[in-house]
Amino acid sequence: MEFLRRHIETRVLSLTGLAIGGVDYENPPGDPGLFGPESVCWRVHGDFTSMMVGGISALLLQALHPLALSGVWDHSNFREDLLGRLRRTGQFIAATTFGSHADAERLIERVRRIHLNVAGTAPDGRPYAASDPDLLTWVHVAEVSSFLKSHLRYRDPGLCAADQDRYYAEVALIAERLGAGEVPRSRADVEAYLERLRPQLRIDERALEILRILRTAPAPSPLLRPFGTLMLHAGVELLPEWAAAMFGISLSDARRQLLRSGVRSTAPALRWAVRNASVHRARRRMGLPPRG
Repeated sequence: MEFLRRHIETRVLSLTGLAIGGVDYENPPGDPGLFGPESVCWRVHGDFTSMMVGGISALLLQALHPLALSGVWDHSNFREDLLGRLRRTGQFIAATTFGSHADAERLIERVRRIHLNVAGTAPDGRPYAASDPDLLTWVHVAEVSSFLKSHLRYRDPGLCAADQDRYYAEVALIAERLGAGEVPRSRADVEAYLERLRPQLRIDERALEILRILRTAPAPSPLLRPFGTLMLHAGVELLPEWAAAMFGISLSDARRQLLRSGVRSTAPALRWAVRNASVHRARRRMGLPPRG
């Protein structure tokens, strides 16, 4: 059983930012990082399964903003290296959540510098820049609202309303440090923001291509192929109904329940197997016992 556990863990961690290296989550001892173990974001970002589902959903939701999509389309190699893109995004989220103060600050500054070089003109003639405070807010809200929605569905449906608001207030810090403006800090603020942004969202061939790339991306190993397929479909199912409709996606109630049951059946095995992810290493840094 231990051999099987380690085998699963190795394959799972190969999908995360830990595969890149460069962040020491176990040092320096006692450094709480930007949030610390009592934060809600440690809880929400600490579950691999729900974060994977939420991350896929967030990527599709972000693609509906034409200017945000243009920045990714023109300045990213995600079409050739989707796994690399996911690892880099995962590393940023993990390091800013679970890393030391120094590592979190270093990655925030690195991303800020990268954003300064991401600018151009969208197909509709409008200029875009990754450092635009409004675009940064859109990317942030699409991401964290998807993470929380997935956490509530697959990890902790009982997370109270106050803690959900606290989550949004905590992670707003990262968006603001990157340069985002007027970042929503509660559930009500996020819902109002998404409703306000909907008229600006569009579906085009590039957004549909991202969905196609996700659907056809090869698994890094045969062991992960069924898991990856399940996570992809669960991420699509997690989209708001209006966003799914823009992609032309319609799922029956039976299909939705089948996907949700599949994730809920798979998640406990992954939680049993993975004991050395970013959150586990950060807990060791803080001198805390392993998570139950």
